Amino acid sequence: MRQIPGAWHRTAAGAGLVGSDGSIHPTIFAEMSALAARTGAINLGQGFPDEDGPAAVLDAARSAITNGVNQYPPGRGIPDLLAAIAEHQERFYGITLDPAREVLVTAGATEALAAALLALLDDPDDEVVVFEPYYDSYAAIAALAGARLVTVPLRWPSFQPDLDELRAAVSDRTRVILVNDPHNPTGAVFTGAVRDEIVRLAQRHDAIIVTDEVYEHLAFDEPHVPIATLPGAAERTLTISSGGKTFSTTGWKIGWITGPAALVDAVLAVKQFLTYVNGSAFQPAIAVGLRLGDDFFRGIADTLRAKRDLLGTGLRTAGFAVSTPAGSYFTVADAGPLGATDAATFCRALPERAGIVAIPLTAFATAERRADYATLVRFAACKRVDVLEDAASRLARLR
Repeated sequence: MRQIPGAWHRTAAGAGLVGSDGSIHPTIFAEMSALAARTGAINLGQGFPDEDGPAAVLDAARSAITNGVNQYPPGRGIPDLLAAIAEHQERFYGITLDPAREVLVTAGATEALAAALLALLDDPDDEVVVFEPYYDSYAAIAALAGARLVTVPLRWPSFQPDLDELRAAVSDRTRVILVNDPHNPTGAVFTGAVRDEIVRLAQRHDAIIVTDEVYEHLAFDEPHVPIATLPGAAERTLTISSGGKTFSTTGWKIGWITGPAALVDAVLAVKQFLTYVNGSAFQPAIAVGLRLGDDFFRGIADTLRAKRDLLGTGLRTAGFAVSTPAGSYFTVADAGPLGATDAATFCRALPERAGIVAIPLTAFATAERRADYATLVRFAACKRVDVLEDAASRLARLR
């Protein structure tokens, strides 16, 4: 029998997916979703909307299918979507891109992340600096690339990194600084001082900055600031986003990566052997979405801000302490005031106690730091208002 590849085995074992007997364990996300289905609980665990995106975007996909856009698209993406992404970056951020060389369409942001890290990490001594807690694929991809993950903790309730700890994490071994802003799972938006220090450290240690900006249009308090717009950053930054969160089309998996042509070419060299291409009929639809008016983009942030506030009020009424997010789909609450001592145990009991499913923040942390997040729970606000109102009513049972 062939041996399990070492990187994959390390990834699976480190994530708690492989037991000592070799059995495969489901992730906490699969477990919680199964609990929701079995108990009829409201699923505020996984971050997907329960409403469709804008009609113009959906109609464009239907039209593309009807008109025969059903075969392989070009490897970099259809020209109209490449142009629309470049137009979007210029319109919102003043970033000028060559759509033919500095833009690449991917199978969602996750493939862009995977292709970028696999392209950039080629030495066993390479390190990837990430902010913890982190989106779970980051550790898996770093392990697949054979690199070492170095984490910078984000602490309750502000979830802003300590600049001294950030400086200590970045060294000459750092190949990539991976930044998720607005941040999943905490909902934090990094301060200008944090962004500036990331760029300074990348310059000092000759690191590449890879940014995950899928929640770029869901920043509530101030406009999103891409790191690529900062002085000295553009030449060493790969920027990743997608249409899934912006247009409520998470199942379409249309993402993109932008940056210097040489870096994008390196990503393409890997990406072409992952999915090759994807989503031919969805690509022109996302191009339509990126060209929607400013009122649409303001509206989605305003709508989710109101949902954030509705969820936050329900959580506080139920007895949680709440960290108010500055962006993203998510709100982190502390179940300690309700007597919880272990977030995973609390979440497993929550469907029966209150008819709600949530995710323990420890699912996004390394074993060494899980104690820092022991009683913290992530809830998703990207649901219909009536669902959130029902959730708030159910959470009141915890009192």
